[in-house]
Amino acid sequence: MTKMTDILIIGSGLNGATLAIALARAGHGVTIIDQAKQHKEHITTFDGRSYALALASQRLLEAIDVWGKVANYAQPILEIKVSDGCIAEGPAPFWIHFDKDELDEGPMGYMIEDRHLRPALLKAISQENKILLINEHSVISQEISTSGVKIILDNDVEVEGRILVGSDGGESDTAKRAGITYTKWNYHQESLVCAVRHELPHNGIAHQLFLPAGPLAILPLENHRSSIVWSEDSMKAQQINAMTDEEYMAELGPRFGHFLGDIILEGKRYSYPLRLSLAQNIIDHRLALIGDAAHTIHPIAGQGLNAGLRDVGALTEVLTKAARRGEDIGSITVLKRYQQWRRFDTVTLALATDSFNRIFSNDIPIFRAVRNVGMGIVNSFPDLKRKLIREAAGLSGDLPQLLKGKQI
Repeated sequence: MTKMTDILIIGSGLNGATLAIALARAGHGVTIIDQAKQHKEHITTFDGRSYALALASQRLLEAIDVWGKVANYAQPILEIKVSDGCIAEGPAPFWIHFDKDELDEGPMGYMIEDRHLRPALLKAISQENKILLINEHSVISQEISTSGVKIILDNDVEVEGRILVGSDGGESDTAKRAGITYTKWNYHQESLVCAVRHELPHNGIAHQLFLPAGPLAILPLENHRSSIVWSEDSMKAQQINAMTDEEYMAELGPRFGHFLGDIILEGKRYSYPLRLSLAQNIIDHRLALIGDAAHTIHPIAGQGLNAGLRDVGALTEVLTKAARRGEDIGSITVLKRYQQWRRFDTVTLALATDSFNRIFSNDIPIFRAVRNVGMGIVNSFPDLKRKLIREAAGLSGDLPQLLKGKQI
């Protein structure tokens, strides 16, 4: 059996699902292939997973009519406080304070739980007649010719299209089959992720505390809860991961501090190895990569998903405008526009997060002194602060129309 489509997407995660919806709304026929089982549309219990969405990413979701389905569950990020610190000592006397009042557009971003965002995307896919979702089947081969793309699934079904998009994660099989290589290195760190409930209100404030072993982010969620993204060197992280919940919280407590009162674990615990990975090319003939398949960065600034959604906005705009001009959307000429648009931004972001991690993940006294003075200087220059706030909100640079909240 052979199925025909305009655009083939491998991977129905957050980036792949969002891309499919954006493309379908722009008039393209889309088929998504994912080897995982279909996710449940309604998940009632909190499992600890959540995402930081920059304001520009929220605008993209609004532009494709998804945000209205999750807005009531989103926690606005009203302030961000960044400081250096040591375990059990609390934050250093100098810090950077970002406030939403310094941004004309509104909150710098939103925190949204996975149990709300993912089902909303899947529901939007199910309601879109231009999208075909094929779950529980993997790709066993892909063939790219001058005229089109053909993939063969493990059930012998063939799907043909004009372009193939790899959204299948950091170890992208789509990229491997195309012979695309990566520049990568291991941070020898792991990210410990969980959520906690606390006594006192967080008031919509996100905290980024730089500790010697790595950064600790405390990100506000609804109802006196916060998401924790906690980086440790790999050996220490594995030891912590093997602990009971009580022991785990005893390790987190001195790092978290008491500014929100007593804390208790809520939901599951997760752990992810940290590495940097950049595809040498994010395109090939009739092929494009988005999200982690194109770039994996350190979570120090919480920009991983936001970078992927920028890919979504840029690729949707490039393909849609090309189609309207009557161009072959899978041609290398068209896809080079996508790579040129996204390449500088992703490399710059990767290098920035890498540099921050290296500079801040140590306890060398002279470095700590320089960091503290630097934070004090940044806090004293309103224009520089506003520039950094716009960066954090995803509002700087050459933004795709969808990330401006506009239709293409």
